[in-house]
Amino acid sequence: MIYFRFLAMNVKAVLEYRLSAWLIAAGQTFTTIFSFLGIALLFNRFGNLGGWTFAETALCFTVTGAAFVLSECFARGFDAFSGMVIRGEFDRVLLRPRNTIIQVLGAKTDITRLGRLIVNLAILFYVLPLTGIIWTPSKITTLVFMIIGGAAVFTGIFILGATVCFFTLEGLEVINIFTDGGRELASYPLPVYGKWVTRFFTFIIPLGCMNYLPLMYLTGRAVNHPLLYMLTPLIGFVFIIPCVLVWEYGIRHYTSSGS
Repeated sequence: MIYFRFLAMNVKAVLEYRLSAWLIAAGQTFTTIFSFLGIALLFNRFGNLGGWTFAETALCFTVTGAAFVLSECFARGFDAFSGMVIRGEFDRVLLRPRNTIIQVLGAKTDITRLGRLIVNLAILFYVLPLTGIIWTPSKITTLVFMIIGGAAVFTGIFILGATVCFFTLEGLEVINIFTDGGRELASYPLPVYGKWVTRFFTFIIPLGCMNYLPLMYLTGRAVNHPLLYMLTPLIGFVFIIPCVLVWEYGIRHYTSSGS
């Protein structure tokens, strides 16, 4: 598949400057560690947050972090898409007999972000015994769904952010509210923010479907229809469909930057 050829080339390019890659990965790792320590200090002071324990919130934090890293690593091409439009490189993409999404997806892969993934997974395995959750096969499956479904949601958001560039050339900083801001917001159970925030990030931007609702199932709070709560992370893949349609709409209205 052409995407994996792109991936191999990107990995090879990063490894040409190994010291730089290791330093960037180390910086990303420490960022995650300090963010987790901030949550630990918060709960050390207040005990719980809206009825959610430290272990439950840490589970939410690590799952969201892992999902965001996977998307940021392998869908980095959409995050850096404005540069491709400004330099006129997207014109070449349109001339190639390949899917534009696959080409942009493979244009940039940032494997230095994987350091954060390793830290998130390490923290995840640390907090799992602290949650008191009895881990059945269905709950382990739900946990996996949360990570891959969350990665799909963030990828969809990156696609929407890239689509804006068809009309503005440069990306809008407001998109960061839903990417980096969405990651920070989804690091905590959504009810701590209020009803309107919970509803918006569940029914419009389905971040709540990849962390809060399945977390309700994992912690035993979802008494009715537990199977529904278990499968909600898969909505992330459904969310990609309208994002792709918006992308195709943007392509139809794209005019070259003239570079």
